[in-house]
Amino acid sequence: LCRKLKERYGFSGQMTLNYDLTFVVMLLTGLYEPKVKRGTSHCVIHPLKKQPVRVDVFSDYAADMSILLTYYKCMDDWMDERKADRRFFAELLKRKFGGLEASYSRKAEKVKELLDRLSEGEAENCKDIDYMAGLFGDIMAEIFAWEPDAWELSLRKIGFFLGKFIYLMDAYEDVEKDIENNSYNPLKEVFLQKTPEQFATECRTLLTMMMAECSREFEQLPILLHADILRNILYSGVWCRYTMVTSKRYENQNKENNHE
Repeated sequence: LCRKLKERYGFSGQMTLNYDLTFVVMLLTGLYEPKVKRGTSHCVIHPLKKQPVRVDVFSDYAADMSILLTYYKCMDDWMDERKADRRFFAELLKRKFGGLEASYSRKAEKVKELLDRLSEGEAENCKDIDYMAGLFGDIMAEIFAWEPDAWELSLRKIGFFLGKFIYLMDAYEDVEKDIENNSYNPLKEVFLQKTPEQFATECRTLLTMMMAECSREFEQLPILLHADILRNILYSGVWCRYTMVTSKRYENQNKENNHE
């Protein structure tokens, strides 16, 4: 995915690389088993030793989705908060992607509409966590649904629940910073009303529900290729951030208590 982003959109495209779209490539490749081109390549992170590279049709697709999603998110940030750096990056991306919106007209329109609704919810300080997380879930559902076929519904469900997990996990991680900066976060009131232990437990319950639904749908798919790696991500890897954030939060709380 990293190589495709650079090939299709240059260095600015590579800057949009993220784990979510990498997971999309692996999941769709495992499900549809397309023809894969194998090779090796140098990269910025590993300049001396060539790294193995695997490319297929989903590498191109995920690169395109990464650019579209980042572009619309940057434009939303510009419209909402007038962040000049986001406008600059959005314009940089737009000069690269040409007719990308036309190529994915339905998806592009849907993603933009959902991001607009997310921005509206944030502006109105919406406290409905399920609604706000569901909007991002719908965005990921649109990206996961490669084409209207027998697997579309299952892919949409996986994308939806994984998207909700991602949104809630971001809110869980950023809650203190957002309170300090007076920025929107649907978990702020819950955080302020609970002890760190209660907050962590309640959020873990929500996150577990999302991943349970996501994993249940994943197990319905006839995936053999990359299946072990995908399961490792769904059952273990996605929890690394939660564990790290929770441990750091408890550590800071203990420091404050000891100081008092």
